Amino acid sequence: MSESDFYTFFTGGLGLLVAAALMIAWQLWRLRNDERDGALSALEGVSHELRINLQRMVTEVAQIAANHEAGPDALLPIRHPQLDGVNSTMIRANRNAIAVVGATYQELEARKMGLRATLAQGRDPAASLDDAMEAVINGIATLYMWEVHDGARPADAGTVRSWHVRDWMKGHGFSQDALPGMYLRDEVVERLRVYGLHLTPQPLTHTAHEYYNMQYDRTADIHGPLGRRKPAKAAEADEIEDEDVDEPAVANGGPVAAEADLH
Repeated sequence: MSESDFYTFFTGGLGLLVAAALMIAWQLWRLRNDERDGALSALEGVSHELRINLQRMVTEVAQIAANHEAGPDALLPIRHPQLDGVNSTMIRANRNAIAVVGATYQELEARKMGLRATLAQGRDPAASLDDAMEAVINGIATLYMWEVHDGARPADAGTVRSWHVRDWMKGHGFSQDALPGMYLRDEVVERLRVYGLHLTPQPLTHTAHEYYNMQYDRTADIHGPLGRRKPAKAAEADEIEDEDVDEPAVANGGPVAAEADLH
């Protein structure tokens, strides 16, 4: 083999090696992108799944509240295959938030089972309905934190306007009067505030009359900036009068001399 043939063979082999390396890198990049897209799709599926289950439970609770004669068949079982799939795979996600979603499903299932048992026994479902509505409120709050704040803790989500939460619920079909006897959006906002989410504006705790009555009278406080203090000239005049009153007593020998004269 001549030297030129050797260099030709070496150059061709090196080119094939570079092409193979680029092909492998491209395939790995595609696999990584596919895995990332699959993970995002799975997490979106968890959100969609929870939203559908909550909307269905809201409808079922409203129907039972309107008709206490409904049977336990009105409550369908809760299924969450998307969440089960995420838990069974090594998807990079906020596992704490996924655990909260799982706990929310457990609460929803428990309340549904209790309500189903109450209806099957023919007892008054008022207490069970209240528990189910509380579970729905907690579930909507969990869904909001999962979708909007990526499952962060409420205390770590920063400041949020309350109207943003209401608009989010409106966009997801959670109407204000979806549950009987309460304003659903207001209840969810208050529940998020209880959980530690900093919502603005803060709720009013006093009327204007009560608030201003709580303020002290600044003009009556002698230590305050607007205290009712005597003018400087009046204070000096009072001091001069006090000195004039004390001078005769000193000139006559003071109190000791007065006592001696009496004796």
